[in-house]
Amino acid sequence: MKKLLVLAAVLVTTFSFAQKKDLFNGKNLDGWTVYGTEKWYVEDGLLICESGPDAQYGYLGTDEHYKNFELTLEFKQEADGNSGVFIRSNIDGTKISGWQIEVAPPGHDTGGIYESYGREWLIKPDPAKDKALKMGKWNKMKIRVDGDTVTTWLNGTEMVTLADEKIGEGEGSIALQIHAGGGIKVKWRNIKLKELN
Repeated sequence: MKKLLVLAAVLVTTFSFAQKKDLFNGKNLDGWTVYGTEKWYVEDGLLICESGPDAQYGYLGTDEHYKNFELTLEFKQEADGNSGVFIRSNIDGTKISGWQIEVAPPGHDTGGIYESYGREWLIKPDPAKDKALKMGKWNKMKIRVDGDTVTTWLNGTEMVTLADEKIGEGEGSIALQIHAGGGIKVKWRNIKLKELN
């Protein structure tokens, strides 16, 4: 019986690890498409986005679409740091439809959910939770998208949970954003995804 339990634990662990995939390989932008004229590049194993000469919105989207998943990633904001992670998104030029998990400087609702070209802010975190953000240092974000429910965490703090029928109907890719306005630079690493049944 003990051997069976150990074997079961090994199988469960192996299965859960097998389900996780790296969306960023640390070498190049394979599996991603750049939208717009802003800069997306790899340096020292990190994915970096920064404002280009046009200082417009820019996106880096996965070539594959993902519906239900748990996404974990780390980001480090330099300069302004206004960015975001889109879920179930579709991009045409630099116009994006989908839902953004905010990544922004202190006091600007990191972890909240914003609908671009639609209803705008759907939910913002309690302002007291803003202390979870470490500006200028590495932050770990987790986003769980399951059916119509989205939950976000920042450095282990649950920021928001939202159940929304429109999100539940969404289909599309995961995309990283660089905000318009110029002067923005954000580094990313350890972008991992586990698909949910």
